[in-house]
Amino acid sequence: MFIAMNRFKVVKESAQDFEQVWLGRDSHLGEMEGFVEFHLLKGPEAEDHILYASHTIWRSRADFEAWTRSEQFRKAHGRVPGTKPLYLGHPQFEGFETIQTVARPENEQAA
Repeated sequence: MFIAMNRFKVVKESAQDFEQVWLGRDSHLGEMEGFVEFHLLKGPEAEDHILYASHTIWRSRADFEAWTRSEQFRKAHGRVPGTKPLYLGHPQFEGFETIQTVARPENEQAA
């Protein structure tokens, strides 16, 4: 399993706009081999920004890398014309290979 994350320092006054861009986009992730799931995470507030992270789980690093070279990636990341910058600087990418996974046994999962 491979986890790909991007951290965004979103200008506080632009937080709602940032969320709407993500919630309203056509991600095309479901079209990709090896895609498992996606989460948009909202984190702590600082003086000048709110930390957000996009968190995508892939079956393998190779599947993630194929996504980054795909037409679906280009479509999903096309810039919307006329939008103002919503975050400070560039997103910070972090990629992680899974070393261990611990899951709740099927019969103990909460409903």
